[in-house]
Amino acid sequence: MPYPDLSLPPALARDPRTPPPRRLRRLADLADAEAEAGVLDAALGDDQRWSTWSAVEKGQRGPEPRPDWVVTADAALDTELGLLKTGKEADVFLLERAVPGDPARRSLLAAKRYRDLDHRSFRRDTVYTEDRRVRRTRDRRALDRKSRYGRQVAAGQWAAAEFAALCELWSAGAPVPYPVQIDGDEILMEFVGTSDGVSHEAAPRLARTRPDRDLLASWWDQVRDAMAVLARLGYAHGDLSPYNVLADGERIVVIDLPQVVDLVANPFGTELLLRDCRTMAAWFAGRGLETDADELFAVLLAQAW
Repeated sequence: MPYPDLSLPPALARDPRTPPPRRLRRLADLADAEAEAGVLDAALGDDQRWSTWSAVEKGQRGPEPRPDWVVTADAALDTELGLLKTGKEADVFLLERAVPGDPARRSLLAAKRYRDLDHRSFRRDTVYTEDRRVRRTRDRRALDRKSRYGRQVAAGQWAAAEFAALCELWSAGAPVPYPVQIDGDEILMEFVGTSDGVSHEAAPRLARTRPDRDLLASWWDQVRDAMAVLARLGYAHGDLSPYNVLADGERIVVIDLPQVVDLVANPFGTELLLRDCRTMAAWFAGRGLETDADELFAVLLAQAW
């Protein structure tokens, strides 16, 4: 049996000299773009990815007005430069976000990535989460059962809590890193330290410094002011110590804020605030500065109420 003639009738056949229909041109352009993207993806190193700025929703980006150094270009690459520090609940990596060939669009970021509950050494979660509620029933059940999904939800909760705190505190003028964006359990924030374009050095933790008396007094005033900003917003850091305050030259920067507590809603709020006051006052007093933790506590409570 001869094969049927599948050619189009002359009336329906397209003249090869005429351009293809618009839809076909769009599909061809899309195929070319996907092929080009595949080539570009293949050229990325193991420590690189395309910038995730456009992949996150507007509410997952830092507050406006944004600093000039924030890179928002789709053409930017994220390159991981190494580990900055490990913590009780997360690890922090140094990340460069830059548009290749454009030195003006380049910034260094700290990428804080939260671990799930199985890989954390920080266990007293309930003290800090007394005032936090989970809306989705599925998430609440998963958290209660401590399932694998529940552990992922918990990590995301801590990341979201810190990002929200950073946004609010930065907008209020507190000395905290600028929060660039959040994507799941990863927060990208301002890198606090120095860089000459080749080598990068993170600012030391307060506990690792040996300041002279004048600088010590200045830092104490800044710590008090930072705690006052939190108190006026109704918060306590909850875990403030010389290990989560950075000494960036003459200024201090407060970090590690996932456990920030509401002084009213959390029944442990004032207790945690008092502990923060005593911890910081003791460190400065141990270096010869006259401090009064109880007086600081009273001042902060007065501002909170």
